[in-house]
Amino acid sequence: MAEDDHRAPAAVVFDALGLDYEKAFAASEAHQASLRWLLERLAPGSSVLDAGAGTGRPTAETLSGAGHRVLGVDVSPVMVELAARQVPAAEFRLADLRELPLPDASFDAVCAYFSLLQMSRAEQAAVVARLARAVRPGGLVALATVPLDVEGVQALFMGQPVEVTSFSAGAFTDLVTRAGLTVLAEDDAVFTPAHPDAVPEPHLFLHCRRAPE
Repeated sequence: MAEDDHRAPAAVVFDALGLDYEKAFAASEAHQASLRWLLERLAPGSSVLDAGAGTGRPTAETLSGAGHRVLGVDVSPVMVELAARQVPAAEFRLADLRELPLPDASFDAVCAYFSLLQMSRAEQAAVVARLARAVRPGGLVALATVPLDVEGVQALFMGQPVEVTSFSAGAFTDLVTRAGLTVLAEDDAVFTPAHPDAVPEPHLFLHCRRAPE
């Protein structure tokens, strides 16, 4: 399979959504609370990987605005272009998280907000493990997902056809723990995106630390 074909499903969806995605999720208090959790614990000038950066808002904008060095990565060319324009203080790169080289212990913190849901379960486990290794020992990891026990389900997301795979809350927490992370706090919420085709979604935010060496 060609690389572009391999990346196409998520890229096509988020290319189509563009700024509509940002607007739909802008009111998520749980997301803002997760960013506050990170900001309260990051040392000044920390390096942060935003894995699945979308339009750059709110994550990269909030973190870079607080003086942190942010690298945002997204599979969607439209999202990367929007993010680079909207958040010039951060760096953005077009890449697939499943293939992105991530040197061990290269970031002080990593966040991945809802960026795993169009991957298989094996891919999600592998990506979380790589993200965990990419953060330095003692560093922070913030993850968010839709905690549903579904695999390869065809659905509509904000009017776009998607294939969704996820884990129950307990299974996702187990996956994160097996990746070498300690869950320090979690936040459960139900959020309805501000979009005519949206429905209420359960959201799970896990706030973690890589064990010190």
